[in-house]
Amino acid sequence: MVTLTPPATAGHGTEHRIELRPNCSLTPRGARLFVGSLAVVTFAVAGFFALRGLWPVLPFAGLEIGLLAWAVRLSMRRGAEREVIVVTDAQVVVERETPSGSRQSVFARHWARVTLRGPRPARHPSRLTIESHGRACEVGRFLAEGERRLLAARLERLVGNTSESPALAP
Repeated sequence: MVTLTPPATAGHGTEHRIELRPNCSLTPRGARLFVGSLAVVTFAVAGFFALRGLWPVLPFAGLEIGLLAWAVRLSMRRGAEREVIVVTDAQVVVERETPSGSRQSVFARHWARVTLRGPRPARHPSRLTIESHGRACEVGRFLAEGERRLLAARLERLVGNTSESPALAP
């Protein structure tokens, strides 16, 4: 999901802020209800068979629910990621926040280049990077292909070509 905030005028010029988040419609409460309801059904079925002498079904039911809970938890952690791209007259700042910490990359806007590389093998997503002086930062990994292309066009307009920084227009 891409959120564009209207350009703000800071003390030294215009600032464009783009916030990127994965599209995560499942809330933590919804995740608990989902895993809990599947656990109740799975253990009810496994209990039915265990009462008829097929007790080895129970450990596999527990393993199944444990793996499901792990996968949902991993998905929820990935949904908490956030990327903020701030383009000012002088620089491009990319800040990535994950549950394990945050990382910030700063590029001089005058030398920065926005590159959208097509997928190497077919059926893989393209890669959108901001590059300058041998450093690169990939942005929008979790976006859909159409959203990534729109973001690339927006960033190309804001950043401009290398050695050619256009005026930041609203």
